[in-house]
Amino acid sequence: MSEEAREKPSNFIRDIILEHNASGRFGGKVITRFPPEPNGYLHIGHAKAIWIDFGMAEEFGGRCHLRFDDTNPTKESQEYVDSIVDTVRWLGFDWGPHLYFASDYFEQLYVWAVELIRAGRAYVDDLTADQMAEYRGTLTEPGRESPYRDRSVEENLDLFSRMRAGEFEDGTKTLRAKIDMASGNINLRDPVMYRIRKATHHRTGDAWCIYPMYDWAHGQSDSIEGITHSICTLEYEDHRPLYDWYLDQLGVHHPQQIEFARLNLSHTVLSKRKLLQLVEQEKVSGWDDPRMPTLAGLRRRGYTPEAIRDFCERIGVAKADNVVDIAHLEHCLREDLNRRAFRRLAVLRPLRLVIENYPEGKVEELEAVNNPEDPSAGVRRVPFSGVLYIEQEDFRDPAPPKYFRLSPGAEVRLRYAYIVKCTGVSRAPDGSITEVRCAYDPDSRGGDSRGRKVKGTIHWVSASHAVPAEVRLYDHLFTVPKPDDAEDWATVLNPHSLERLRTCRLEPSLVGAAPGERYQFERQGYFCVDSRDSAPGPLVFNRTVGLRDTWAKIEKGERRGTL
Repeated sequence: MSEEAREKPSNFIRDIILEHNASGRFGGKVITRFPPEPNGYLHIGHAKAIWIDFGMAEEFGGRCHLRFDDTNPTKESQEYVDSIVDTVRWLGFDWGPHLYFASDYFEQLYVWAVELIRAGRAYVDDLTADQMAEYRGTLTEPGRESPYRDRSVEENLDLFSRMRAGEFEDGTKTLRAKIDMASGNINLRDPVMYRIRKATHHRTGDAWCIYPMYDWAHGQSDSIEGITHSICTLEYEDHRPLYDWYLDQLGVHHPQQIEFARLNLSHTVLSKRKLLQLVEQEKVSGWDDPRMPTLAGLRRRGYTPEAIRDFCERIGVAKADNVVDIAHLEHCLREDLNRRAFRRLAVLRPLRLVIENYPEGKVEELEAVNNPEDPSAGVRRVPFSGVLYIEQEDFRDPAPPKYFRLSPGAEVRLRYAYIVKCTGVSRAPDGSITEVRCAYDPDSRGGDSRGRKVKGTIHWVSASHAVPAEVRLYDHLFTVPKPDDAEDWATVLNPHSLERLRTCRLEPSLVGAAPGERYQFERQGYFCVDSRDSAPGPLVFNRTVGLRDTWAKIEKGERRGTL
């Protein structure tokens, strides 16, 4: 165990591993695994599981395997496999040579199933799915035994072999474990081990037409790989007796299953089924839509792996389910981007500003700081001229109370530049303002030695040097903190989750900004060059997160109890 691990605050998973190491169980080894199903893209909830699985192994000098639970060929694809591999690497974790698939073990799983049949612990059943549900019973009533439960070992071996050979149609037969139909744990009421599914597998092709169920494949795959600690979410707690039963019946290496509370995040859904519906119903542009809670979507939006790992560490590991406010995740992101993102000037909704007393044709190069949090980031030169663009919201006529930006007769400082005073405006026939005219104080550049101060500072870009761009403003995908609680979760989709601004103007240093690069647009927020639509083509920026951080208010209790 590393010194870093000793200094970290403990959690119940770490305590269990420490106890095992002290007692000599597993010989002091710590081997974990992250076992995703390749039936969708990973989301922010998976990030917590990845952080725990890989993190525990790293802390204790062990290793973590990446193993795909590819036991359902009708829902899985190579696209999902490739995405998961890429995403786990992007998060900063490495499994080395230990990349595995449950399909690697199909033959061994079949051999072990035959072993259970020979031991009288499994049988072939002809009940349909509906009949099986009827026979299973309820939480308060015991189940009933299948009329096929007492088939002879020889008949079961013959039928199971013929199932594998493809003799029977889908849904006509299953292989079930023979445990206890009266058990208080429904998972032990003769669970299905194999079902017939004549579908092409993305790795094994048509070699198999029977596929193992998750509960049968998972524990045995753990055993084959020598996993010591099988860490999973709380919904598998009731499955642990079945996990243990299979391993005990086979008499093979027996890992310890440990359950933790999954991550639930406000204003989003983390059900793969619902996320798939969002994609298939074209409510979003794809699995990597920046509004999606998928890690591919967060990555495209501009999230950093460091911020996500920090978030996972801050929320910690718990046994009880809870909902984490998405503001906490955004807070971690702001902290990270504040340290690393270069500052740039960008006007999202341009309004033309003409400095009437500025020398015609003159262009100055003004010095601007790249990142005040990082002196080593240095400075850059920004062109300044007599015709600029400012934000429409930085001018009002008439000005509302306590408005410290530009209005008729008012003065403001242009960021890194001069103090200007509004002398007039031009309007369109409908009354909207099309141009603001100002006079500048040539002695006020970068400060004012005469002690004259103004309350407002606004940003700008030189009109003749500005770079055109599209900027996409993203908001939460759902309008309520708990969309899963809605009678119809689709009715609480946020109709304003995306706003496209196509007339934005940026400072010229952003020419050639590479896809994925992140910046702070001063006074606007943090933005990322879109990785799909900016290469090649005009610049497209996604707003990653705004500047306003609400997490401090949450910590003070101002939003306590809203979730």
